[in-house]
Amino acid sequence: MKLNKYYGAGIVAFVIWGFIPFPLKALAAYPSGQILYFRVLCSVLILLGIMPLFRRKSIAQTFAALKLATSAEKTKFLTFTVLGGALLTVNWFVFIYVINHIDIQTGSFSYLLCPILTALLGYLLLNEKLKKNQWVAIFISLLSCFMLGTGAVLNLLYSLLIAASYAFYLITQRILKDYDKMVLLTLQLLVSFSLMGPFYSYFNAGHTLGADYYFFGVIAILSVGFTIIPLFLNLYALTELKSGTIGILMYINPIINFIMAFLYFREESTLHKGLAYALIFLSVILYNLKFKNKKKLRSA
Repeated sequence: MKLNKYYGAGIVAFVIWGFIPFPLKALAAYPSGQILYFRVLCSVLILLGIMPLFRRKSIAQTFAALKLATSAEKTKFLTFTVLGGALLTVNWFVFIYVINHIDIQTGSFSYLLCPILTALLGYLLLNEKLKKNQWVAIFISLLSCFMLGTGAVLNLLYSLLIAASYAFYLITQRILKDYDKMVLLTLQLLVSFSLMGPFYSYFNAGHTLGADYYFFGVIAILSVGFTIIPLFLNLYALTELKSGTIGILMYINPIINFIMAFLYFREESTLHKGLAYALIFLSVILYNLKFKNKKKLRSA
């Protein structure tokens, strides 16, 4: 039952994120930097309002634990909290830009690639085991990237940047799994807002549309429904699930994105890109098969 809670939290988070192109497309006329700036600002204001009312005990426990921690532990907390905020900023900005100015397929591909990259980073940085099936899946993913790169190098670079930034974010949060996730999320978004604040005029340069009720209404939906709630669920799942397991659940997100891209937003693809997408889906199947086999071996 305990594990079911964490699996459920991870699944719900990625289902929500699967529908994120809707609010982002609704703001396509606005600069990506402006969308990100107000998304983070709104999320921070909401969290700063919620935390003292409903999470006062968690805040006290977190800072009490830090007070008793060693210097090395404090440095680790500060380093990975700041790094997490920076990685979220990069990931969100590039993803918003890609969805609104390139296509949903490029953003979706990045989150198909991200789980494989997360598993690889888990192996390299956290000593999480990889089996032969996983190595084959990684090789096929690299082949898929090579195919996309020969057709559209810039799109591939965007996909890699989105995938790498979120994969590293998941790893950093796995390292901080002993701390309250809402406190961490609040601190990370404060870091994100601090990083963006000095550059707001640059983000908004040359833009003629003002921020109106429509803009702030969609931003509020984006901040609460597609930022705070799924991020908290995702971080909560990470307290018990391995980063590689979260990586598998992450496939829910891009699959929903792809369905929407072709059926709702009527995006088109080429045979070359279709073959690359087929390869990445094949790597997904191979990656999942190793978990089924692992369970069978354990039960035997």
